[in-house]
Amino acid sequence: MIVDTNALSAWLGEDKNLAIVLAEAPQLILSSIVLGEYRFGVKTSKYAKLFNAQLDALEEDFDVAKIDGRTAGHYADIRFELKRAGTPIPWHDIWIAAQARQLGLPVLSNDRHFDCVAGLKRIGW
Repeated sequence: MIVDTNALSAWLGEDKNLAIVLAEAPQLILSSIVLGEYRFGVKTSKYAKLFNAQLDALEEDFDVAKIDGRTAGHYADIRFELKRAGTPIPWHDIWIAAQARQLGLPVLSNDRHFDCVAGLKRIGW
């Protein structure tokens, strides 16, 4: 599964419902987009040092999905499909969806707008 930002936040917050889903996951992939969003979000937190240390540890323990030319192609396809269908979603989530579609993995997220992306499975908790 590709871990979305709200899933990463819940994971680091030790959400018990998410823990059940994570325990059954055969593979977890962190998105470089999600890491950027989360690192931006913790910049003003009084717990920034702790959160950044947690992120550093996660980056060492898990694969991080990078963006490449193939990802860019999936991004363009998804954005076009969503625009044509009249169901736009936030641009950063299009990148996460593009990574998931490229890798053939579901997205772990409570954001239902991922359900608008054809060929993408969303796993909530």
